Amino acid sequence: MNNIAWPKLDYQESKDTYETLHRWLQIVGKLRLNKSPWINHSWQSTFYVTSRGLTTSAIPLGDKNITVDFDFVDHKVIFTKSDGLVHSFDLTSESVSEFYRKFCVAMKKMEVEVTIDTHPNECNDYLSFNEDREHCTYNKEHAHRLFQVFVRVNNVLLQFRSRFLGKCSPVHLFWGSFDLAVTRFSGRPAPEHPGVAPHISKEVMKEAYSHEVSSCGFWPGNEWFPQAAFYSYAYPISDGFAETGIEPANAFYHKELGEFILTYDDVRKSLEPERILLDFFQSTYEAAAILGKWDRVKWEESIHMHHLQALHPGTLML
Repeated sequence: MNNIAWPKLDYQESKDTYETLHRWLQIVGKLRLNKSPWINHSWQSTFYVTSRGLTTSAIPLGDKNITVDFDFVDHKVIFTKSDGLVHSFDLTSESVSEFYRKFCVAMKKMEVEVTIDTHPNECNDYLSFNEDREHCTYNKEHAHRLFQVFVRVNNVLLQFRSRFLGKCSPVHLFWGSFDLAVTRFSGRPAPEHPGVAPHISKEVMKEAYSHEVSSCGFWPGNEWFPQAAFYSYAYPISDGFAETGIEPANAFYHKELGEFILTYDDVRKSLEPERILLDFFQSTYEAAAILGKWDRVKWEESIHMHHLQALHPGTLML
């Protein structure tokens, strides 16, 4: 793979922007959650990486739909409805409560009736969006830099996802935990999850982990782990999983988080960041699959798929 420069991320420098943006994303994410039919593991509520930022994709509204895009190039949030209505406002340093007010105005202009829970999920505080004047920072450079990382990670995760034939999530961003992730499934039910997560329904957590998974992704850092990092975990955790030797050598198992961790800086400073990252995702998946006795032949072997993937895109006629 090409050694494309990965931007520098500094959690302490950017945390105020991350915390504000995280809550803005939750407000819009809850629109999608409210209007979309429930899909297993809450996949109906996520964002996707675009060439300019993040999108909800089309949210159903009866015989219409609406798409909301966060544009981190021109720094706008854009509401586009299938009947032709369009509305936008600038992303700038302002409080969560002001963003929420503008969101409500946008919903009226777009003729969308929606009621959402105005409290954040999976955050250390529970301050209502319409009352939150504490989180009020938006540094355009920090937001754009994070977006550039999302683009690069998204591309690697798409490559990693292509190797698996079984049930697998899209590459998507969860606005609760603020992480870009992809999840593979063994095909077997899992033991009931305890359902413990900050400010989130136990039923949501139990359903999210209703089946055996190996999941990996990226998050820009939070108060529990204050630096950007890649992660990989399995549920349930098989005996010996935490002690498994994985790649690269500087990745490690974080006992408190219950996940393998590879710091963003270790990837960014490497000569081949994409290869190092793929090695991390692959080796941690193999640890979960081997110890968990997944049917790897069933989920990884396809003569036809491997043949198609080996062909140059320009030679493949569909």
